[in-house]
Amino acid sequence: MMGPAHSLSGAAAWLGVGAATAAAGHPMPWPVILVGALICAGAALAPDLDHKAATISRAFGPVSRTVCEVVDKLSYAVYKGTRKQGDPRRSGGHRTLSHTWLWAVLIGAGSAGVAILGGRWGVLAILFVHMVLAIEGLLWRAARGSSSDILVWLLAATSAWILAGVLDKPGNGSDWLFTDQHQYLWLGLPVVLGALVHDIGDALTVSGCPILWPIPLGRRRWYPIGPPKVMRFRAGSWIELKVLMPVFILLGGVGCAAALNVI
Repeated sequence: MMGPAHSLSGAAAWLGVGAATAAAGHPMPWPVILVGALICAGAALAPDLDHKAATISRAFGPVSRTVCEVVDKLSYAVYKGTRKQGDPRRSGGHRTLSHTWLWAVLIGAGSAGVAILGGRWGVLAILFVHMVLAIEGLLWRAARGSSSDILVWLLAATSAWILAGVLDKPGNGSDWLFTDQHQYLWLGLPVVLGALVHDIGDALTVSGCPILWPIPLGRRRWYPIGPPKVMRFRAGSWIELKVLMPVFILLGGVGCAAALNVI
């Protein structure tokens, strides 16, 4: 999938979680719904950090481009070191390590660790990074072009500061799901969910996605999971733009209404 569809699917997924918790009698505070949806929308772009043309690889200028090169080389090295006889030879690391469930769990755990150990500044860092990605993904037309990068960063920094202040207020969700001793531990959850939703979205495309690595399937360790080939589509095709994106918007709206107990 392309960036906008990934971000929309990530936001819709978190809003769906919010609807599920409300139905179970444990509704999220509204700031958790909002912040979680934005983080999940941003995190749904993160696995493509192994591709130099991806939104996330361009979102933070030279810093993200450098990280992209590192992740690509690391992913390629892991692929070569763990491939089985049935896995094809590759020349790069795209859609390998960063497109697995293990990567999703690790970056989610890392984000939770930054939030807990880094205190307010750690929370602000997580919010800033994911706000930039959410803006780039959800408002891709307005954020297109290098000339708008500074504006995106300023908007993300302002949003992160405001949202962190809102979450800090009693009852607004800093300790949602966990105790006071583990405030903001939940910030890792939308990060994990966003990465997994990205992988599932890529699994629907022609190339599939090796979500289950390192679990081997037959003669392959990097088996590209996906539906039957007749049900797959190419990234950026009309199915993604005209069908899936409107569906994500609809599901997100319904999920938001249910999470807020409007319906």
